[in-house]
Amino acid sequence: MTLTRHDILTDGPGELLPPATGAGLREALDGPFHPLKQRWRDEVRADELVRDPSLGMDDARDWTLRRLIDLSRRRFVTAGFPESAGGTGDMAESVANFEMLGMGDLSLTIKSGVQHGLFGGAIVNLGTTWHHQTLLPEVVPCRLLGCFAMTELGHGSDVSSIETTITWLPESDEYEVSSPAPEARKVYIGNAARDGRMAVVFGQLAVDGRDQGVHAILVPIRDEQGNALAGVTIGDQGHKGGLLGVDNGTLWFDHVRVPRRMLLDRYGGVDPDGVYRSSIANPNARFFTMLGTLVRGRICVGGGAASATRRALSIATRYALTRTQFRMPGLGGEIPLLDYQTHQRKLLPEIARAYAYGFAQNELSAELQRVYDATVRGEVDPQRARALESRAAGMKAVLTRWANDTVQVCREACGGAGFLTENQLTLTRSDVDVFATFEGDNTVLLQLVAKALLIDYRKSWGEMDLRGTAQATARLMGGAFAERTASRTLITRLVETAHRTPEAELLTSRGWQVEMFEERERHSVESLGRRMRAAARLPKDDSFTAINATQSHMLFAARAHTEREVLEAFITGIDHCLDSAAAGVLSQMCDLYALHAIEADRAWFLEHNRLTPARAKAITAAVDDLCARLRPHALALIEGLGVPVDWLEAPLLED
Repeated sequence: MTLTRHDILTDGPGELLPPATGAGLREALDGPFHPLKQRWRDEVRADELVRDPSLGMDDARDWTLRRLIDLSRRRFVTAGFPESAGGTGDMAESVANFEMLGMGDLSLTIKSGVQHGLFGGAIVNLGTTWHHQTLLPEVVPCRLLGCFAMTELGHGSDVSSIETTITWLPESDEYEVSSPAPEARKVYIGNAARDGRMAVVFGQLAVDGRDQGVHAILVPIRDEQGNALAGVTIGDQGHKGGLLGVDNGTLWFDHVRVPRRMLLDRYGGVDPDGVYRSSIANPNARFFTMLGTLVRGRICVGGGAASATRRALSIATRYALTRTQFRMPGLGGEIPLLDYQTHQRKLLPEIARAYAYGFAQNELSAELQRVYDATVRGEVDPQRARALESRAAGMKAVLTRWANDTVQVCREACGGAGFLTENQLTLTRSDVDVFATFEGDNTVLLQLVAKALLIDYRKSWGEMDLRGTAQATARLMGGAFAERTASRTLITRLVETAHRTPEAELLTSRGWQVEMFEERERHSVESLGRRMRAAARLPKDDSFTAINATQSHMLFAARAHTEREVLEAFITGIDHCLDSAAAGVLSQMCDLYALHAIEADRAWFLEHNRLTPARAKAITAAVDDLCARLRPHALALIEGLGVPVDWLEAPLLED
């Protein structure tokens, strides 16, 4: 039976897979957030979520603000806040909402992220009951629009060195906020250029001449008519390379005074007697605790980038199913693009990664909720909180890099049609660009992950010699070093089974795939640890040079670690899938994700004797075969990514 364009763009006649497979894949990928995400699909129209890409900057800003206010008042983006303030769900659900926003206009996504995730989130996580009761009922429905003023011209990733000052004035029971140098100007601040009325400002707190480190304070910046308040200088950063609907601006403070209660003082502040008090005595520990509470923003950015990429993949794959090029020899019919091996290679491995990252994102959101709930109960586990921060950093870096690379692939896969602004791909490409550098530069984030791995390495191996290290490695084979994700028992059993798998079946043995990912992670971390330990013994000047020379190694180890976590999350997701047809397709997709990743790093595996040349060639052949076998399921796979057809808004898919 020949598929019509209508069949391909909707659910089709059910010939390629059992009718429920697309829905089953979507429900499996949504995981525990399926009811929430399905509400978006059922109730939000395309024109409420997708901006006309031809709008200029001012009109784009107007459209974005209107849409955000509407969605807020319809309670679509209000999770993560107390019910008393209009909240409608927990922290994990707020991430799921952000992911659904990411399937539409990314300016709207980031506008909500600034208002609810950063500004509102800082009040929730760093403020106290007074802040919650006074401000959140205005923040949630967007009656009070705010900014998150952390980044400075002179300091981006290095937050601990920002120069803005917050000085306690005992004689007036106030704080004074100042920008002491041009480099202290707050830059790239969303909502600052036009819409914001208040800002959460991060600065160095000084009390009675003593530096207490970085704190956050609420500073009004505009009156009700939109005029800058005394002492506040506001700039508009204007037209950007993307996200035109977000009014990024600059903020400069000239001895601006605010009442004492405006400091977000959950972790430290001046009491009514004028004495600085904190439940965390160590300033460094206090700083990292404060920043750690804001980890949700980093998780959201990764999830939003992944959602935008799902949308790009949906457009490119649906186009490849209908667009034909060249005729089949002797048969006369033109060939759909997706029948070509090179086109399958462009899109299907990235669809597999979209599923892998989706399952990993679900696990990360669930862990965010567990850590948050424990914190609320007063059962803070610093080690678990640090592990969440590290995992969020790795996922954000990997997802946003993938988004930038894959949206470009999708644009090219649609040829000239993909270059037309009306087909959304160039807009998505422009918007997703900055995701690689905000909420943490990806290079810095991967270094953070590597440092966390090195801390674990030191705890496990200490100052052992080479023989001791080898013995410790042998003892820890099977997972104690590479801590398991949700299904520890399942993963361990799969690895053990791999050693009994026949050679002909080895490449699709899940345990063998996991073991390869683990070997890459384990070896890269061990060798990095040895290099770092050797560098630490050198004189100070030489030590910096030696450590600096390991940075590429650090990034590789961090990526290897994150990819191993992603694979294990994919395996867990398949194990939890109740639809047998969907589970079968997901299993093949997991094979494709794992083997494509090994193929991409085959030089490393060959250099370290984890692959023979013959097996490396076999992996390439296996990837080709998987792409061909998954080709008939392409429509169902795209439906499973969860982006409604009418949200695509790409004329290239129309009749």
